[in-house]
Amino acid sequence: MSFESVPLAERMRPKLLDDYIGQEHLIGPKGPIRRALDAGILPSIILWGPPGVGKTTLAYLLADQLKSPFYSLSAISSGVKDVREIIAKASQNQGLFQSKQPVVFIDEIHRFSKSQQDSVLGAVEKGIITLIGATTENPSFEVISALLSRCQVYTLREHTKEDLLKIIYHALATDSILNTKKIVLNQTNALLAISGGDARKLLNLLELVVSTANQNEQVEITDELTKSIASESLARYDKDGEQHFDIISAFIKSIRGSDPNAAVYWLARMVEGGEDPKFIARRLIILASEDIGLANPNALLLATSCFQAVEMIGWPESRIILSQCTIYLASSPKGNAAYKAINHAQEIVRQTGNVSVPLHLRNAPTRLMNELGYGTNYLYPHDYPENFVQLEFMPDELKNTSFFSAGSNSKEKEIEQFIDNKWANKYKKP
Repeated sequence: MSFESVPLAERMRPKLLDDYIGQEHLIGPKGPIRRALDAGILPSIILWGPPGVGKTTLAYLLADQLKSPFYSLSAISSGVKDVREIIAKASQNQGLFQSKQPVVFIDEIHRFSKSQQDSVLGAVEKGIITLIGATTENPSFEVISALLSRCQVYTLREHTKEDLLKIIYHALATDSILNTKKIVLNQTNALLAISGGDARKLLNLLELVVSTANQNEQVEITDELTKSIASESLARYDKDGEQHFDIISAFIKSIRGSDPNAAVYWLARMVEGGEDPKFIARRLIILASEDIGLANPNALLLATSCFQAVEMIGWPESRIILSQCTIYLASSPKGNAAYKAINHAQEIVRQTGNVSVPLHLRNAPTRLMNELGYGTNYLYPHDYPENFVQLEFMPDELKNTSFFSAGSNSKEKEIEQFIDNKWANKYKKP
C-alpha cells in the first residue's frame, strides 16, 4: 500500500508516547500508567473508552516504551485458535527476550466469547503475557470476572476541544501529503461537532474536506463546507462504525423526550445495523432509573425483565421485546430525582471527605466498642408508633442536608410530602 493511500488518521498515529495527545490522567506525570512505566513494569490492563480516543495507539506505545514484543488481535475476526497461536508464539519468544514479557493486544475484547476469554486467562495467570484489552463497552458486563480481576481497568476520556484542535494543527503542520496542498483553516466548529470527540473521525473528515480541492487549488475550510461534505458522506449505521454512539444517543434522547415514534425509529436503525440486543437492553435499564425512576417505579422492573427476556430469546424475536419496552418507557411519566439525589450526595462526599459515623449509628460487636459508646442512644424504630422515631441519621457536619428534590410529577411529589410529614420540615430543599 502506497503512503498516499493510507488514511490521514493512520498516518498521524504518534510514534512515541510523549507525542500522544490526551489522557493526561493516565499517562501524565502523575498518571498511574506513567508511574508504572517509570518503574519499568506494565500490568495487564483493560482500556475502556469511546471510539477514536486512542486505545489501540496507546497499547502499541506502552509496549514500545518498555521495548516488549507486541502481538495484536481483533476480537471481531479472531477465534480461539488464533488466540492460542499468538500465545504460543509469544511464549516461544519470551525466551529470546528474557526480561521483556510479550504484550498481547486484543481490540474489541468485549466481543470475545467466554471460551475465547478463557483461552487468554491461563496465559495471563502464568505470566506468559501481558494483556492489553480495548473495549467500548463496560468491561464489568462483557469481560469474565476471572480475567477482569487480573487486569487494571483504565477509563479513557473523550478528547477535549483543546486536544482536537492540537490534533488538527499537528496534522496540517506535519503531514507530508497535506503539506502539498493550499489549505486555509477558517473555521473548525463543524469539524469538532461532527467528529463528536472522535480523533479518527476528525482526521478522516479533515482529509475528506481537503480532498475536494484540486491539486493546485486553495481550499478554505469553513463550517458550511464541512457540513455539506459530511452530509453527503456519512456512513450508514453499523455496530462497528463511527455512528454507534450517535445512534444510541438519539435513541435515549427520544425516549427521554417522550417520543415513542422517534425512539422506535432509532431502535430500528440499530436492529438493522446488527447491534447487540443486550447493549440496547442495558441502556433501557439505565434510562428507566435515570430518566423515569420514582415517577414510575414499574419502568425499572419492565426494563430489567426486558433484558432477561432478550437474553433468553435472542435475535430476531427480541426486537419485539425491545420495541415494547421502548414504547412503554417513552410514554411513561419522567422524573430524575433519584439521579439528581445521588449526584448531589456524591458531590457533598467529595467536598466533605470521610466524616465520622455518629456513635449511636455504629455497630458494637465487641465489649470495647460498647464501652466506647458505639450504638448508645440508638432508638429502634419498630418500638415506636408507626415504626418511626425522630433520630439524627446524618453526620453532625451534614445535619439538615437534603439530597432529594421532587420534580413536577405526582409520584415524586408524594415522596417529598412523605419526607416533610415525617421529618417536620427538617430537611431544606437542595
